Amino acid sequence: MKYFYYPGCSLEHSAKEYDLSTRALMRLLGRELLEIEDWTCCGASAADTASRLLSIVLPARNLALAQKSGETADMLVPCSSCYLNLKRADQLIGRDSQTRGLVNEALAEEGLSYGGGVRVRHLLDVLANDIGAGAIAEGLKQSLPGLRVAPYYGCQALRPFADFDDPEQPHSMDSLIEATGASVFDWSMGAKCCGAGLMTTKKELAQELVADLLDAAKGADCIVTVCPMCQMNLEAGQKKISRMRGRPLEISIVYLPQLLGLSLAMSGGGLRLDLNLALTRPFKQRLAAMAK
Repeated sequence: MKYFYYPGCSLEHSAKEYDLSTRALMRLLGRELLEIEDWTCCGASAADTASRLLSIVLPARNLALAQKSGETADMLVPCSSCYLNLKRADQLIGRDSQTRGLVNEALAEEGLSYGGGVRVRHLLDVLANDIGAGAIAEGLKQSLPGLRVAPYYGCQALRPFADFDDPEQPHSMDSLIEATGASVFDWSMGAKCCGAGLMTTKKELAQELVADLLDAAKGADCIVTVCPMCQMNLEAGQKKISRMRGRPLEISIVYLPQLLGLSLAMSGGGLRLDLNLALTRPFKQRLAAMAK
């Protein structure tokens, strides 16, 4: 099965391990990723504050490039912010003729046009519903028994588009985690906000939100994410947040394809755990013991 692949800007730099582990995992599972040629930024969270039209044209350009390729495939997007922007653009263009006209007027400068029709999918949706836990269990090479994993979805993977899971009580990661031999840590914070971009504009507020998440994950061995911004917020300031709360809140933070890759015995080059900012010594020791 083929998918258009839109990595987005974060996966080229700060979240490179998410990109590499996603590519390696999909290859191992027999899925072909067709990276969109000459893709560009989707606008992330900044474009909308500058121009509503720009915030639609930027993702629409990538959708138009995919459509122009002549391939027929869904578009797989690992970054939750990119997923939200691309999906929003597709829906707005598909239902609003005025917006469609303005967007296509801008795209015409490059000889492009887009009328809708490319199905935008989050990586989690593809893993949970196209591949499924059965394929992970079938390919299991290294079981992860006793590993307690807290699934963290964040906001944008499930809001406002609740296409594949309940945004208030999500469970799409549960069966995937259990297929690795690990157990799902029972917590109620999986869909709570990590502060997102507030970490740069209202840092103290964002740190309190992250502290609540880390506090609630006490007892888990790791938190698993599907969003580069969530990953960065949860892992980057753990020492400072621990001092702020007056107790140790350090915990390993890994991407979902990295966790699944561990159970499928993916090589270190595919996992790239060396790029993660928060991997505790007990977590590393536990993985090493399981590998023996």
